[in-house]
Amino acid sequence: MTVEDLIRSRTDIYSVSEEVTVYDVARYLREKQVRAVGVLNRDGKLAGVVSQSDISDKVAAENKCPAWMRVSEVMSTHLITVPPTTHLDECIRLMEQNGIYHLPVVDEKANYRGMISAQDLLRVIASDEKARADMLESFLFSGR
Repeated sequence: MTVEDLIRSRTDIYSVSEEVTVYDVARYLREKQVRAVGVLNRDGKLAGVVSQSDISDKVAAENKCPAWMRVSEVMSTHLITVPPTTHLDECIRLMEQNGIYHLPVVDEKANYRGMISAQDLLRVIASDEKARADMLESFLFSGR
């Protein structure tokens, strides 16, 4: 399975402008019930990623005011991205190797296509394992 297979059915791509405040992005994360979003520059290209942990580590823990800070001040900019053709096994390897929980998806024209999370990958793995277990159960107990 590839990243494209995973994100194909999504109707929303969550992102914010690098000009919004940290307060606004925190509310956006809560409203959309996601833990990280892409941050787009004025040209609509991916400039960074901001996550709940960026906000807690760089704003709350430092006792800074989220209403006065721009997301560009706290976003992660050294990004590891994947194209839609990447296999999910490679995504797992990249996350594990780099200690990250989200991978932005960027196509060949540098367009931001969304993000996949460790939670997305866990859902796929759990679903695959359940399907295998159901198939084995059906095979083993079909003669009874």
